[in-house]
Amino acid sequence: MTETQPTIQPTLPTSQDVDKETLLRNRKLTITIIVSAFIFILLLALAIYGLSINPGTTQNIRDIFIIFMALESLVIGAALVILIIQIASLINLLNNEIKPILDATNETIATLRGTTQFLSENLVDPVVKLNSYLAGLQKIFELMGMKKK
Repeated sequence: MTETQPTIQPTLPTSQDVDKETLLRNRKLTITIIVSAFIFILLLALAIYGLSINPGTTQNIRDIFIIFMALESLVIGAALVILIIQIASLINLLNNEIKPILDATNETIATLRGTTQFLSENLVDPVVKLNSYLAGLQKIFELMGMKKK
């Protein structure tokens, strides 16, 4: 007894399926944003309430926060110094290594242009003129009947 199972052909998504999927994704994103905003506002309210209960703790937290901000400023300043050094080395690379390569390339292209012009004038033009003279001479011989067509 052999049973045949129907084969399922894969179907391509239709535009309605894509629209439904996009709508579902947008709903999930909207719900996530609303829940995140609600949690943020709730935590902010709890922090304000907690800080208003004990002013001494609030001052300590403020001082610690100021210290962290100062340390963050130092880190950002160091990162900016490193960035400026990297930009300076890039400018140095462009001026001292890339520019000479480009200049040499331009000089090579100019030499190549002159070479092709020289070959065109002194080799190609005379050969083309010779071929045209020979073709004209051949036609004259054909017209005079000296050579078969």
